[in-house]
Amino acid sequence: MPDRDFAARRAALDHLLAPETDRPPSIARGVHHVALICSDPARTIDFYQRVLGFPLVEIFENRDYPGSLHFFFDLGAGNLLAFFDFPGLGLGPAVETLGSLQHLAISVTEEAFVAARTRVEAEGIEYRGPDLGVERSIYLRDPDGVQIELVAVPLLDTNFT
Repeated sequence: MPDRDFAARRAALDHLLAPETDRPPSIARGVHHVALICSDPARTIDFYQRVLGFPLVEIFENRDYPGSLHFFFDLGAGNLLAFFDFPGLGLGPAVETLGSLQHLAISVTEEAFVAARTRVEAEGIEYRGPDLGVERSIYLRDPDGVQIELVAVPLLDTNFT
């Protein structure tokens, strides 16, 4: 059975976590985009734009797979969420495996959190949360099974309690 002793596992990694005052600034400016795969672009656009509230900002052809769409949603703060479809490849649904996306956590304001949760409930979409001590967070799945977390916690804040 794998070692699940959190304290011991954390202690083994503590030397890698420098105090905030000793950390160099990140070279990154943010996430330009995260690219996922969808089975139905119209359904995906409806879900992310109308239900979750992220405006669609661009659609063009995937340069690596002719006939495939590459489209983008504005996640605020200069960040984008992108999707590809790959017509004709017969790809299966999302699964949680090593190297895959477990969930995508998206920070929203308190007002946007309440509005999005209201739209999710009105659509009859199942969600989890708030739970596990995270009071301003819900988890739901997009039309292709990708787990999305909407969290009313500011960017760079890891205090979810």
